[in-house]
Amino acid sequence: MLDKSLPFYKVYMVRRAGTPIPDYPLPEGFKFTLYKDGDEADWARIEASVDEFESEFAALLRFTEEFIPKKEELYRRCLFIETDDGKKVATANAWWSYVNYERRAWLHWVSVDPEYQGLGLGKAITSRVTRLLLEIEGDVDFYLSTQTWSYKAISIYRQFGYEPTDEKILYGRKRKHDLKRAMKILDKLKKERSG
Repeated sequence: MLDKSLPFYKVYMVRRAGTPIPDYPLPEGFKFTLYKDGDEADWARIEASVDEFESEFAALLRFTEEFIPKKEELYRRCLFIETDDGKKVATANAWWSYVNYERRAWLHWVSVDPEYQGLGLGKAITSRVTRLLLEIEGDVDFYLSTQTWSYKAISIYRQFGYEPTDEKILYGRKRKHDLKRAMKILDKLKKERSG
């Protein structure tokens, strides 16, 4: 879940081409599945459960706006983890966008239902979706967008070679100092946890 007690700062991260991808297998009782028609309700439920949205309805609206126009891509890019009894409990997308006419590969909307956190599902889905990005987009730089509220996820992303970046093209002029402020918060949390 997001830690909204922290100040909010946007953080962009990049994994440079050629960076090895650690393998984290799924624990017993879980399996990976790709998007099927109707799974948008599960995506919305998972994203709302981690406080990314105020409601499942708001999450479903975002899904509809962002993904339905490219629905054919969902079948190969939208990944879930589900239990043996078919409940979807985690999701991530191997997505893309254009930044100043340059195609960028994105690790997008990674979330694990809080009831299933602490089981290694976050690492497993990050490993699988990063490999999926490699298969679909090739060995290029991969990006992700996160925030200080997701500091636990940031530590997982770093295990996969994703590092905070201050690329101006991502932040724009209005947010150019966010990374410095965010890193102060993240460094302080890291010291507290290790000390």
